[in-house]
Amino acid sequence: MGEGPETSEEIEDARGLLCPLPVIHLGRRIAEAAPGAVIVLLADDPMTEEDVRLWAAGAGHEVLSAVENGGTVRIAVRRADDGK
Repeated sequence: MGEGPETSEEIEDARGLLCPLPVIHLGRRIAEAAPGAVIVLLADDPMTEEDVRLWAAGAGHEVLSAVENGGTVRIAVRRADDGK
């Protein structure tokens, strides 16, 4: 079998934390992940989605989805390849 990017999702639960802590927690988790890994951030701070999109764009990561349900946003982010 060939090797490829990590396909399973890892969850980072940042509910109850306010800006900028959800993005800081996500950044630490992504730094530990393999290139191509998907980290799902759960957060209830209304500014989190915008903050994550700005941070990801600047860091070269890809926001795959952002879905709000019942006051919690679920944001899936794929870690950039090391070579960008």
